[in-house]
Amino acid sequence: MGSQTTKSAFPAHLAAARRITIKVGSALLVDTETGKADLAWAKGLAQDIAALKASGTEVVLVSSGAVALGRRYLGLRSGKLTLDQKQAAAAAGQPILMRAWREAFEPLDTKVAQVLLTREDTERRRRWLNARETVDTLLKLGAVPIVNENDTVATEEIRYGDNDRLAARTAMLVQAEALVLLSDVDGLYTADPRKDPTARHLPVIETITPDIESMAGGANADTGVGTGGMATKLMAARIAGSAGCSTTIAHGGANQPLTALSTGARFTLIKAPSTTKAAYKAWIAGTVVPAGQIHIDDGAVKALHNGKSLLPSGITRVTGLFEKGESVSVCDANGTERARGIVAYGSDDIALIKGHGSQDTESILGYTAGAEVIHRDDMVVLGS
Repeated sequence: MGSQTTKSAFPAHLAAARRITIKVGSALLVDTETGKADLAWAKGLAQDIAALKASGTEVVLVSSGAVALGRRYLGLRSGKLTLDQKQAAAAAGQPILMRAWREAFEPLDTKVAQVLLTREDTERRRRWLNARETVDTLLKLGAVPIVNENDTVATEEIRYGDNDRLAARTAMLVQAEALVLLSDVDGLYTADPRKDPTARHLPVIETITPDIESMAGGANADTGVGTGGMATKLMAARIAGSAGCSTTIAHGGANQPLTALSTGARFTLIKAPSTTKAAYKAWIAGTVVPAGQIHIDDGAVKALHNGKSLLPSGITRVTGLFEKGESVSVCDANGTERARGIVAYGSDDIALIKGHGSQDTESILGYTAGAEVIHRDDMVVLGS
């Protein structure tokens, strides 16, 4: 059975995005009375996501809920849990969470896949690249990656963020143009609307200023499920914005919460200062210190300036020691830096495959990470 929703049903900034990261809070997914997943709601969001996928948009879903589902399953008391109890609940709840999402997407003939991340996976370059390749492959295979923090070995989000920051770092990881934070609030107000009836809703934020940050309140303690508040959502928007990704904060309570955004439901759009591609290229060019140098021949120099990726055949020499995922300088025969990029292979492996055709990589190394030593999307060409 397919979704009846069309891509035109979504707000323009979401309909135009090539890749979207959507974050679901625990308060939306978990029924507070039963402690079980709200499958009817999950199926509505699945319909929205299936419609986006059918129109060519790739979607990554960051889902909270493992702790809330696991605590009832393990018979843990209501109220505040200790950190080790939260981790135990997360371990028990994660398979329940994945089963719920699988049931939600199955009628739409859409596969899901579990991706558990820690902060180090999104900050250490080699692990970042490995995680990105895994998610990219899942998306190419038509699956919806369901991301959560690996709460059994990491504690930052389980303590503080309710996955808002994890969602922002995931959006950076997959180079999403849009991040959607679905929770129990419909955006940012000038004050907490639960306490101040005169608070005004802010539909669009061009820049996160100190005044904007001062408007953020605490978490919604009424549900007793989620832990993230508006402050963590603004922090997430700042993280995502640095990568050229806009952030939408919206109430997710509707049956199809993304469709509802174009039929009158309020939301706050926090714009990004640049595009995703421009932000990534600027980061490569100006904020990463190269770990080594790759020297290339004149033919490779010409190819790079024609928008091609760097292949092993054009490499003549490698200088320095570096690992997969690190930034390196690409230099011509005279030692002039012609490009800078993120390598798909470490220095030792590049030294072995240099000068060879891409088709020889697997036979030389015993594996292949792709034809390109540096893909053009991970490279900035310098000069003319």
